[in-house]
Amino acid sequence: MTARLAEISARITGIRQLGAVVNAMKGIAAARAHVARSQVEAVDSYATTIATAMARALGPDITTSQEASATGSGKLGLLVFCAEQGFAGAFTEHVIDSIGEDLDPDTLFLIGTRGIAIAATRGIVPAWTAAIPSHSPGIPKLAHRITKAIFDKVGSHQIDRLDVIFTGSNLGRPAIVRQSLFPIDMSHLPAARGDLPLMQIPLEGLIDSLGREYLHALICKAALHAFAAENEARMEAMSAAGSQIGRELETFQAMLRQVRQEDITAEIIELGAGAKNALDM
Repeated sequence: MTARLAEISARITGIRQLGAVVNAMKGIAAARAHVARSQVEAVDSYATTIATAMARALGPDITTSQEASATGSGKLGLLVFCAEQGFAGAFTEHVIDSIGEDLDPDTLFLIGTRGIAIAATRGIVPAWTAAIPSHSPGIPKLAHRITKAIFDKVGSHQIDRLDVIFTGSNLGRPAIVRQSLFPIDMSHLPAARGDLPLMQIPLEGLIDSLGREYLHALICKAALHAFAAENEARMEAMSAAGSQIGRELETFQAMLRQVRQEDITAEIIELGAGAKNALDM
């Protein structure tokens, strides 16, 4: 009986330690998601500033640019953001499954170590991969690397268009988002106001430079959404694990009480039997 008590006590200690780890992971994920969501607003403001600058620089020519971007065709590339780490449920599987018939490994930019691993189990070898930083301040540097890789593919005529797929949020629930990144959709630019600005460099070069910055901002935004969504998925998974741990802890604590009661009862019976034998003698 004593051995069984020790075994159950050890199991309870282990469950409590596991619960502490799960709570810590949940807290870290919550903090990272909160920071990333707040940074999306800053990136939005930055992208809006660049879009406004392009609209002002183009002026009346923006109509022609809108028509050109609307009729874009050619080889499609996909930039896909998956999870970097595990313990996030089926987060990555949902993202990869959403690609559908457009999946072409030769033009696939796959971001996230967990996503790369799951893609490998499906026989998918992306053209370009990268890990997601463990902290959101590293996202701009990642976006810079992605932007460079994209323009390298464009320069070598391997892709002409690019869509991004990531997990965003819709009414507080995760939702797979697919957007066109390249060519830039000029219809999303704000209406130009006022006279054309004074420019010291050719318009084409200015728009090209601003376009790269705008693409960089859009990639940062998608990466931050994916980063936050992954951590929110991890929070949900850890909450479910915490609930399961709580139920197991209650079960083993009830077992411990029962075994202790049985042990006490056995001792009382043994003492009673001993007293009776002493009286009989």
